[in-house]
Amino acid sequence: MSFETINGNYDSIFSLGDLCLASIQLRKLHLRPFAGVIDWMGSPSLHDVNRLLKNRFQGFMERSNLSVKGYADEKNLLVVDTQYNIISNHDFDARLNTVTHLATYPEVKAKFDRRVNRFLTKVRTNKRILFIRTEGAFDEILALQETLSQLVNGDFRILVINHTNVKDMVVKNWPIDKVCALEFPNRDKWDGNNELWAQALKDVHLR
Repeated sequence: MSFETINGNYDSIFSLGDLCLASIQLRKLHLRPFAGVIDWMGSPSLHDVNRLLKNRFQGFMERSNLSVKGYADEKNLLVVDTQYNIISNHDFDARLNTVTHLATYPEVKAKFDRRVNRFLTKVRTNKRILFIRTEGAFDEILALQETLSQLVNGDFRILVINHTNVKDMVVKNWPIDKVCALEFPNRDKWDGNNELWAQALKDVHLR
C-alpha cells in the first residue's frame, strides 16, 4: 500500500521502536502529545515487541526481570528487561543509581505503569490509532498487524520505515492490510531524513 494509506486524522499515534527515532520525529512534527511505553527505549526485536503487546505488558519492567549492564553514557545506566529484550538507557540516572542498586526503581516503575495503562486505555477506546515502527521485516509486520487486530478495538494503521541502501524514500508494495511500508536512506538516519519524515506524515493529523 502507498503512504496515502496512513493519511487522515487519529486519536493517538504511538511509536513501537526500535529506537527513539520515531518518537523524536513525531515530537518535531507536533504529533506526540504524550509518551508511549517504549518511546525512549531500545527494542531491537520486533518479535519481542509483538510478544509484549500480546501479553498486554504483563511483567514488563518488573524488578526481577531487570539486568544492569553498565552505563549507557555518563548520565544514565544501561538496564535491560530480560523478559522482553527491551533496553532502558534513559530512565536510571547514574547520579542516583548504581550498577548494584537501582534506588529510583519505584519511581521508574510507576512511570511505566502509567504509560502502560494509558496505552491500554487508548487501544480500547480510541476510534483510530497510528503505530510507527522503524526496522521490521515483512513477516514481523504481518505478525504485528495480527496482534494489533486482536488488541485494538477501533481502526488502526501501521507505518513501518526500514533504513536501507536507497537514495530517497521508496514505497514498498507489501500486501498487508492497514500497513504502509517505506524505505529511507540509512545515512545519518537521526537527522538526515527529516524531510522524508515530514513528507510521509504531512497529511497525518491528531484530532
